[in-house]
Amino acid sequence: MFLGHFGVAFAAKQVAPSIPLPVLFVAAQFADLLWPLLVLTGVERLEVRPGVTAVTPLDFIHYPYSHSLVALGAWGVALGLAYRFARGGGWRAVALITALVVSHWVLDVVSHRPDMPVAFGASGKLGLGLWNSIPATLAVEFLILGACAAWYAKATRGVDRIGTWAFRALLAFLAVTYLASVFGPPPPSAEAVAWSCVAMWLLVAWAWWIERHRGVA
Repeated sequence: MFLGHFGVAFAAKQVAPSIPLPVLFVAAQFADLLWPLLVLTGVERLEVRPGVTAVTPLDFIHYPYSHSLVALGAWGVALGLAYRFARGGGWRAVALITALVVSHWVLDVVSHRPDMPVAFGASGKLGLGLWNSIPATLAVEFLILGACAAWYAKATRGVDRIGTWAFRALLAFLAVTYLASVFGPPPPSAEAVAWSCVAMWLLVAWAWWIERHRGVA
């Protein structure tokens, strides 16, 4: 899943208005922000195999440290505690950030074929296979993003025109990027995929820019 992770981050703003949007983005997408770094260093592996699913040609061979339930639970607690000590947030913030990190595994289990690891071993992989259907995948992705973005828009307000248009532009960018990944040609290599995912940190910066121009409603 791609759009759904950002949707969950948007929705979390209504639950915890004091947590900055870029922090929510990092939590919800932590697995995909960490994963390309591990791929580039050879710790985790994927291959480009067109046809492995209808939606994506990526075959996720080994990625327990970034995408297993056990690892994401640990990463979530660590990220939540880091936020608590850095920003003085309460335990409610720790719990929410942990839940956001773990939500990545839950949404990916819905999307992936059975390749989502529960722990660090080779066995115990789950996946419901939403990616086997392009229409169903697009419906679920855009429904989650649309509903959650609406909740975010209700929980916040633009203090100037940048706050309004930067938010709308991000939604448009996410939609276009996702459609291009689904209907475009397969990537040339696993390394190219990893480098493109590293660029997702720019979306965290975009969220920071939006946050500077929006306030709690």
